[in-house]
Amino acid sequence: MLKLTCFPDGTPIDPWFSDTAGEWPEGSGSCFRIQDYGIRADGTIQTGKLQALIDSVSGQGGGTIVIPEGTYLTGALYLKQGVHLRLERGGVLKGSDDVRDYPLCETRIEGENCLYFPALINAIGLDGVSVTGEGTIDGNGMRFWEQFWLRRAWNPGCTNKDEQRPRLFFASHCTNVLLAGVTFQNSPFWTTHVYKCRFVKYIGCRMLSPHAPVGGPSTDAIDIDACSDVLVRKCYMAVNDDAVALKGGKGPWADTAPENGINERIIIEDCEYGFCHGCLTFGSENIHSRNIIMQNIRVATGYNFLWFKLRPDTPQCYEHVLVQNIEGKTANFLNINPWTQFFDIKGRTDMPVSRCGNITVRGCRFECDTYFNVKADEAHYHLHDIALEDLEITAVDISCDTSAVENLAVRDVRLSKKEGIEYPDSVTTI
Repeated sequence: MLKLTCFPDGTPIDPWFSDTAGEWPEGSGSCFRIQDYGIRADGTIQTGKLQALIDSVSGQGGGTIVIPEGTYLTGALYLKQGVHLRLERGGVLKGSDDVRDYPLCETRIEGENCLYFPALINAIGLDGVSVTGEGTIDGNGMRFWEQFWLRRAWNPGCTNKDEQRPRLFFASHCTNVLLAGVTFQNSPFWTTHVYKCRFVKYIGCRMLSPHAPVGGPSTDAIDIDACSDVLVRKCYMAVNDDAVALKGGKGPWADTAPENGINERIIIEDCEYGFCHGCLTFGSENIHSRNIIMQNIRVATGYNFLWFKLRPDTPQCYEHVLVQNIEGKTANFLNINPWTQFFDIKGRTDMPVSRCGNITVRGCRFECDTYFNVKADEAHYHLHDIALEDLEITAVDISCDTSAVENLAVRDVRLSKKEGIEYPDSVTTI
């Protein structure tokens, strides 16, 4: 397959996306090994000492804090300018499972800026920050998950804001963010979340959470929220919700709120997926995403391959998307449907019609239940200019409602009908 030089709308792909020189840094500046500063892997909370070291290193002009072999327990930490984090093989930063170790703060969650709990690792307003190495950041999420499902059993309408819990990594208003090599696992909530960031690279990371016997609710691997220039390469994602979800705001006037924004120039490539609910999901908290490329992916199993959630209470635009060279097994190959979870029109009577178009899916080989799960809903959204090319699909339902899309182009699509297939048991999407 020829190397891409442009995004789907013709915008040149910046050389930054293919620059591998800084993907595995040995460290920036001096190294500070945490055991030299009284930080112990003894099962006690080390938040105060770790934060003091971060503050001190930043005050000295920066450097790399090294987590050696051992398990170090901590609450919420805030990286500072010039401070990088490296986890050596066998080194584990493990989150406290007591929510009191995550003091409330103003943050970004579920398409809104509000008071909520911070992540385990937070980076706010930094230029040049990295979390690298062969070690692990473990969210220690079991207690949070069990509490969520207990509350959900009592109140089936329980949301993430009813049973609040921390994320694993959160970067806000940062530039030049690098996450490389690290395993992010067992997050109480979203695994990694980048908001209003530019030039973000995920290289060779692993994002893991269980879907059984106790599922990690809403443990999305990567949430990209109003960001530009993001590369996800050679990562492995197996989580109990979306692998990569594009966010950016929700609500009737979300497209005019300054805290929201567009996702653009994003490439996801050469990755492997275990179980997930959505391989690439647009929404539901998403007002505008464009110039998105996903290529060279292998999917073990999941619910949805390419998923566009269209909220009738939010103006949305999904456009200029290229998906190519993907193999896998999911319940739905293409899913474009209304999404009404937590619907709230807030009295708006002139809601614009959302748009979803200029989408190309080509060179894919899939086994699924449903090939074309696409619903027309012209009162709320308009689908146009979708191209399906060089596909080999084996499915229980191989039907395709061509009337749902204006200018649907189908070229060299080979469909085979088969009996039903089974998927792992999992909890309801949150």
